[in-house]
Amino acid sequence: MILDDLDHRLIALLRSNARLPIATLAAHLGVSRATAKARLDRLVEGGAIAGFTVVTAAAQSHGVRAITMIEVETKREDAVLKRLMGIPELRQLHTTNGRWDYVAELEAADVAAFDDLLRTIRQIDGIGATDTSILLKARKGGV
Repeated sequence: MILDDLDHRLIALLRSNARLPIATLAAHLGVSRATAKARLDRLVEGGAIAGFTVVTAAAQSHGVRAITMIEVETKREDAVLKRLMGIPELRQLHTTNGRWDYVAELEAADVAAFDDLLRTIRQIDGIGATDTSILLKARKGGV
């Protein structure tokens, strides 16, 4: 299934809150309610969205988790942010000061999927540089 920008933005909205009503999704996406519903139905039928469920932190199993520092080229921030927010493996994205513009928390099923994810991020027009550190063992808090 080929996903376009609208599909990625819809998935990102659902990732942040899967209970958003169709009308709210449509308003955030700037499309009609019918278009938002049709896109959602297509994503479910095509397998891009496998279901809507409750997942507790203790029940989540993690594959490869990492923190990626991202540098954005001047005047490209809006386009880069839009593309990043459509990546399902992006768990959190923070702005920061100093050398890097963003800190992204990423999660992928395995090393091969993580490699593909990094390639996808690095190929986004407007990303100047990245620096990634894989998260190994949590010492306190989180999962």
